[in-house]
Amino acid sequence: MEAGLELAAGVPAAMAEMARVGSDVLALPFDVAREQYAKSVRAGLVERSMIASARFEHALSALEQFTLGFMARRY
Repeated sequence: MEAGLELAAGVPAAMAEMARVGSDVLALPFDVAREQYAKSVRAGLVERSMIASARFEHALSALEQFTLGFMARRY
């Protein structure tokens, strides 16, 4: 009976970990977009500007929140 209780106690932690992994997978396209933006800036294709970077991040974060809803990451 002890083993059953130990197993049951680990279920919420396992579910939380699965939700975190699922959230990371869903957020992957947004991370790729951020990486592409950074590479474009380094290559000189996009203006190197803190204001432009902040605007891009704000727009992308809003899109992530809208698309993923409660599964989106909070910064």
